[in-house]
Amino acid sequence: MGEDAVAAEGPDFSLGVAVADLADGAMRVGRVGSEPALLIRRGDEFFAIGAVCTHYQGPLAEGLVVADTIRCPWHHACFSLRNGAALRAPALDPVPCWRTERRGALLFAVEKIDPTERERPPPPLRLGRVVIIGGGAAGLAAAHELREEGYSGSLVMISADAAAPYDRPNLSKDYLAGSAPEEWLPLRPRDYYEDRRIELLLETRVSAIDPGARLVALEHGEPLRYDALLLATGAEPLRLAIPGAALPHVHYLRSLADSRALIAAAAPPSRRVAVIGASFIGLETAAALRERGLDVHVVAPDATPMQKTLGEDIGRLVRAEHEAHGVVFHLCESVAAIGEDHIVLASGATIAADLVVVGIGVRPLTRLAEDAGLAADRGVLVDEYLETSARGVFAAGDIARWPDRRSGEKIRIEHFVTAERQGQTAARNMLGAQERFEAAPFFWSRHYDMTIAYVGHARAWDRVEIAGSVEKKDCVVAYFCRDHRMAVATIGRDLDNLRAEVELEESTGG
Repeated sequence: MGEDAVAAEGPDFSLGVAVADLADGAMRVGRVGSEPALLIRRGDEFFAIGAVCTHYQGPLAEGLVVADTIRCPWHHACFSLRNGAALRAPALDPVPCWRTERRGALLFAVEKIDPTERERPPPPLRLGRVVIIGGGAAGLAAAHELREEGYSGSLVMISADAAAPYDRPNLSKDYLAGSAPEEWLPLRPRDYYEDRRIELLLETRVSAIDPGARLVALEHGEPLRYDALLLATGAEPLRLAIPGAALPHVHYLRSLADSRALIAAAAPPSRRVAVIGASFIGLETAAALRERGLDVHVVAPDATPMQKTLGEDIGRLVRAEHEAHGVVFHLCESVAAIGEDHIVLASGATIAADLVVVGIGVRPLTRLAEDAGLAADRGVLVDEYLETSARGVFAAGDIARWPDRRSGEKIRIEHFVTAERQGQTAARNMLGAQERFEAAPFFWSRHYDMTIAYVGHARAWDRVEIAGSVEKKDCVVAYFCRDHRMAVATIGRDLDNLRAEVELEESTGG
């Protein structure tokens, strides 16, 4: 997607480099022929690997080496140094990797390694059919991981969406702003599903599941029997219940169809937009529509944007960043009614608006699970292996509420990367891996040229520590609860965010 972030410059490792020039733990940027590459030393081992992340072309040279892996600084994808395999979402594709050979005082990158040739033990469980309900990040990551792990049985993915799985975070970011073309959005090309023998059923709704009989009933068509089932139904936007909320110029943003409709509605003669809600979707939408040249007003009951997740300091910075780009805030306010060309605030004030966007949160789509008798409480309850109360039925993504060893609580997270990683873990556990899900939650949020990276989960905190300067957009903000560091937000310090991810995972044994 887009141009490579790393050019093929520096020494050509295929022509040899001096071993003495590469210290233990060092990383050297160069190339193998015309391909950008990194040369990494770990003790007496040397690795030659591609320098560009396959998710969004992040520069791996700015990332973090952990044991025999490397993590991308942008969105925390993880790759094997030994064969280039993508080990953790959001990247699904491997990076190039070359064998290294030492000849006297020189080290050479020689033939390229095929990551598909690595030895994998056969799955301990033989499954007949796996059914995945949901065509989002968790569902696709699970389907991909099943095939990567050697599962060769019937694999069906059911999605109510009209589009094949796509990059949902982009819907409120570059795509909505007009700086990313739609061809960037699909997570996989259409022929991928045929090549991997994934039966993708689009615009298909499930009416019920029967865990006892291991059946999935469709609204139209014959029921499907399964041996393992993944529920990855995601979430739906919370709706306003005020006069005028059903008017045609009122929009919600969740699906590709929603984003397309919003883009069309934002075209001239529309000039003024009211965004209701000052959290991530609302403010990313505000930024994207400002970049399209619309006048944007944001209305929210909060005193500070994003305060509940990021605290006062970053919240004030986010507000200042938006105001510097012309966004007008109406905080500690709510909307009482929506008219044809305006909104009415609870205070009685009116704001002109050709277009209204509502971003007040989402609710998990748990009806199928609840109707089937699965344990649910503010989400579908799963164990540390992401299995529900019904044997053979797993849940991942926005609906899954799992035991978090760091906080000692059951938590539910609405993050794209977390959904993908849960899909991968659930897939491996369907095959008998018995792998606990312990990845630290991670997300990123972009506002104009400022990106906030956040790792961990702090539902509440009693202390905040700041290193660097929030005002200068160069900081590490740590959130503590009872002297335990629960989460870290960074601006302009991607490597620190990666280090925090590793520390959080190590503290839980992940």
